[in-house]
This record gives sequence, C-alpha cells and structure tokens, in this order.
Amino acid sequence: MSDEQTDTGTGWPQPAGPAGPARPGGPAGEPDPRPDAPDPDELSPLAPQEPAERELPDVEPAAEPDVELVDDGATVDLSAVSRSGEPVASSDGLAEPVGESVAPVAAGRSRLSTAGVMIVALLALLGFTLVVQFKTTSTDPTLGATRQEDLVRILSDLDARESRLQQDIRALEDSQRQLQSGEQGRQAALDEATRRADELGILAGTLPAVGPGLTVQFDAGAKPITANRVLDAVQELRGAGAEAMQISGADRATVRIIASTYFLDGDNGSLVVEGRRLTGPFTITVIGDPATMRTALNIPGGVVASVRGGGGNVTFGEREVAEVSALHVPIKLEHARPVS
Repeated sequence: MSDEQTDTGTGWPQPAGPAGPARPGGPAGEPDPRPDAPDPDELSPLAPQEPAERELPDVEPAAEPDVELVDDGATVDLSAVSRSGEPVASSDGLAEPVGESVAPVAAGRSRLSTAGVMIVALLALLGFTLVVQFKTTSTDPTLGATRQEDLVRILSDLDARESRLQQDIRALEDSQRQLQSGEQGRQAALDEATRRADELGILAGTLPAVGPGLTVQFDAGAKPITANRVLDAVQELRGAGAEAMQISGADRATVRIIASTYFLDGDNGSLVVEGRRLTGPFTITVIGDPATMRTALNIPGGVVASVRGGGGNVTFGEREVAEVSALHVPIKLEHARPVS
C-alpha cells in the first residue's frame, strides 16, 4: 500500500487528498455540482450518525388559554385574540376581527339566545294549550260514539225536559202575578180600611179634623140663647153636609159635637153640653161646604130668624181652613153589634 492511500476500514484504498463525492456520470472524486446534493459524509454508511442538536429560542411557558363557552356550543380561545384587533380565524373558516369588543358581543349573543329560547317555549306552550282546548270543546267522544237511535232518544228527552221547564216557568209567573195581585188587593183593602177608620174617627170625635168651613156665633138679646135653638142649628148644619163640629163658650171651654151629644139649659143663660157648662156667646166651628151650610141656617123661619126674633143675632165667618181639635171620649157600646 502506498503512502497516498489511507485505510478506510473497508479494505479498499482511498486517495490521500480531499475528494468529493462522485458525480453521477462524472469521474470519481469530483464534487457534485448540484445545489441540493447531499453531504458526502451523510451518505457514507460508515460515518457515525449523531442526532443534531437544534438550538431553540427562549420561550416563556404558555399560559392556560382563556376559554369562554357560548350558548351555541362554540368554544372561543380568548388567549388567541389579538390585542390589536387583528382578524382571527373563526370556527366557520371566516376571519372575524376580534379584540376588546369580543366579550360584549358574546354576552349580547348569549342574552339574545336565552330570550329567544324562552319566547319560542312560551309560544309552543300557548299553541299546545289552544289546540287541546279546541279539541276538548269541539269533540265529544261520547256523542261521537253514540248510535243514531240513541241520539234521537236524547233529543226527544231534551225536548220533553224543555217543555216541562216552560210549564214550570209559566206556573211560577202565574204565582207571581197572583201574589202581586193579592198583595195589591191586600194593600188596597188596608188603605180602604185606614180611610174608613179615619172617617169613623172624625165622626166619632176621636180624631181631630181640618178643612174648609165656617164659624157661627150666637149672641143673646132680650131672650137668652136656649138649648133648643143650638140643637136646631146643629141639626140644620148636619143636614147641609157638616162633617165635624165643636162648640165653645166665652171662657174658651170647648166640647166636640157628635151624634150622641146632648144640650141642656143652664143657669143665667148658660148651656150644659155633654155635662160641661158653657157661657155665652156661643160659637160653633163646623167643617163642610160653607155656602150650603150658611144657606141652610138662613132659610125663612129657620134658626137665624128665630134667634133674631128673640132679640139676638147670628154672625157667620167663612174659613178656608177650619180646625176642629176638641176630642170626644170613645163610646163603649154595650148592646149594639155589627151584623155578621
């Protein structure tokens, strides 16, 4: 072996000078002129292969990404958002500008999504309720499964029931009319009884009375006013339609004149009426038609002519409202009874 050859460990002689890898198709020992030709040392199967150490730049450990869940199920990594507002690729492949406004947009989208879900749920519930109510009111499963003969019988029963109810209504209306008529009749009878009692009370002297009338005053002359003259005047007034009378004396003593009233001559020209002594002049207050009663007393040969013939005088005074206030004690009947 010559000095120019070195032992390569393969048993083949190697030239001493530096030599590049053989170029394909070229002489051995010439370097490969291709720019992307591999290093000859890497191609040698006898060269020791050591892992290449790559020098990495100093990088701070990445913080845990800020992740926010949105209602539509998408996950947004807020750590990947650029602070300068540069667009970041979204899940749908479209670039969207994100930055400091991402959080408000996400919150608004969350609120809108929740409200929309609630509105849809309420509308669905309302629609379901309306459908159920419509089916319940419009469909009667019992009648739908009933035979035609049964439906006819039910209709006939309803007609009969309606007829009975109409009869009951008419009966109740008749009863109401009868009750109203009876009530009106009873009220009319009560009113008539009250009116009759008032009239009887006035005639009996147990009730005071007012009304148009006149006053008749008897003044004695040479002859005194006797009881007969006063009684004649009372009879004439009753015949002329007098309804209530009373007589009073000079001392203001007053006695109610009724059907059973009696008159007696007293001492010194006085009168005794119903056991009470009255002194003249005497005044009779009477309720009735003033003109008729005055005419009755002035007939020829009547009371006025008799009193004036004895030297006395009779004075009349018409009253639009004459008051008969004296009362008579009620008379207790011992023998008379109403005819049944």
